[in-house]
Amino acid sequence: MNSQTKRRAVFGLQWVVGLVLIAESLRLAFEPSAVRYFARAGMPSWTRPALAWTEIVAATLFLVPFTMMLGGYLLLIILFLAALLHVLHSEFDVGVLLVYAMAVLVSMAYRSGEESEATHDRQRTTERV
Repeated sequence: MNSQTKRRAVFGLQWVVGLVLIAESLRLAFEPSAVRYFARAGMPSWTRPALAWTEIVAATLFLVPFTMMLGGYLLLIILFLAALLHVLHSEFDVGVLLVYAMAVLVSMAYRSGEESEATHDRQRTTERV
């Protein structure tokens, strides 16, 4: 696989994950079933919108090139907290959250690799001059 195809694949992964997380967060914020779920679980009423809107902001930052790394770290924290909340409520089906977290990590790792590669290329160019 050439570097252009890899770049497009990771870019696509980043956008799919970001948009899916935004869509899921909007469902969490507005769907009546989410309201009922949080009420049944005995969680304070503020936790649902706080989680949803924080995740929306983080996913949006993740999609913007300049803030992608910040958004990625925020998403990792939010996904970890969401998984922890599920586990604490004896709901161990957190596989989807783990897949989202790994997709965020892959996107961030690729982005970091591109940045360090660009820095390395600039250093080699400077050394030749």
